[in-house]
Amino acid sequence: MTDSWLDTPEHLGFGLDNLPYGVVADGQTPPQPAVAIGTHALPLGAATEAGLFDTAVPDPGILTTPNLDRLLAAGPAVWSSVRARATELLGNRANAGAVRPLLLPLPRMATPLPFTVADYVDFYSSRDHAENLGRILRPNSEPLLPNWTHLPIGYHGRSGTIVVSGTPITRPHGQRVPTPGAEPVFGPTIRLDIEAEVGFVVGVPTRLGQSVSVDEFSDHVFGAVLVNDWSARDIQAWEYQPLGPFLGKSFATSVSPWIVPLDALAEARVAPPPQNPAPLPHLLGDHWGYNLTLQVELNGTVVSRPPFAGLYWTPAQQLAHLTSNGASLRTGDLYASGTVSGPDPTQRGSLIELTWNGTEPLHLADGSTRTFLADGDTVVLTATAPGRGGTRIGFGAVTGTIQSR
Repeated sequence: MTDSWLDTPEHLGFGLDNLPYGVVADGQTPPQPAVAIGTHALPLGAATEAGLFDTAVPDPGILTTPNLDRLLAAGPAVWSSVRARATELLGNRANAGAVRPLLLPLPRMATPLPFTVADYVDFYSSRDHAENLGRILRPNSEPLLPNWTHLPIGYHGRSGTIVVSGTPITRPHGQRVPTPGAEPVFGPTIRLDIEAEVGFVVGVPTRLGQSVSVDEFSDHVFGAVLVNDWSARDIQAWEYQPLGPFLGKSFATSVSPWIVPLDALAEARVAPPPQNPAPLPHLLGDHWGYNLTLQVELNGTVVSRPPFAGLYWTPAQQLAHLTSNGASLRTGDLYASGTVSGPDPTQRGSLIELTWNGTEPLHLADGSTRTFLADGDTVVLTATAPGRGGTRIGFGAVTGTIQSR
């Protein structure tokens, strides 16, 4: 089934084959889980109270809470049941009379962060991105460090600074070295960057000491969001050796307000790139990439279209490696792909790559140029994926505007 009795503008990508999950609220509607359909949202709390989901959930409280936490924890059987019932309600015209009065207009709704972020891990899984940074930062060395093709590299971020799309991004302060060999100074970053990424939201937790195999990816992961992992490159460059990213990353990470369920991405599955050398056993199994096309817009100018399908380490391999030491998963864990970049210069997912570390400024439609972000700049990330019957799956947008402290 691909058609709804509601009008679902194709360019939004919020059709019946998608039904992404979020949280909606306004002055009259308390925060509650919802699915997006076209330009509307179906509030799941109100629909449950109207008796429309009685057979879909074992406990109505799963859908009447202020966020998605209980639904995330409920597991794949409940996820499938809720999705099937929402599809029936919005796809069968016989249900229009009961459903239409509950629908809310998306443009008038607030869309807060839809789940409680437990832990946050960011990977570094695009080979093109890693090689570009290697050439920029280590020009006289091999672009990839020896471990990169053996395991998904990542860092453990700060869950408390995950913010929803639309939240202003305050320019961070920190230590940086103004010129090579100079003494460090403290102040606002002058090399503020973006990272266009895709994130995955964990639903089903694990116990401490338990590992998740590559084959168990869909048993634990609820869906995908867009991520902009803002980065202060000058702060990062001074602090990251020998322990890696810290304050240059932890000031803010933006996510889209809608979680696209894994089931909606079934048509977007693709074989991952060849991996050489062959991964170790804990990274082997039935896994796939996703044919997502991202778009990066800076002040109204599209500056990049990164392809997610070329990601070297797949989301299932990332999750398997994340838990391979016995680290437990918690409901609401978020892990992101790392910057997505492709082989073409127009497919680079960060400004440090797009401007080659500031030596090749971007020219924007308003006549200005940028190497890194200025105060007042607005960045918008979007993405689409193929759906059934030629439809497109949309992710909404993740937006942030830079402001000074």
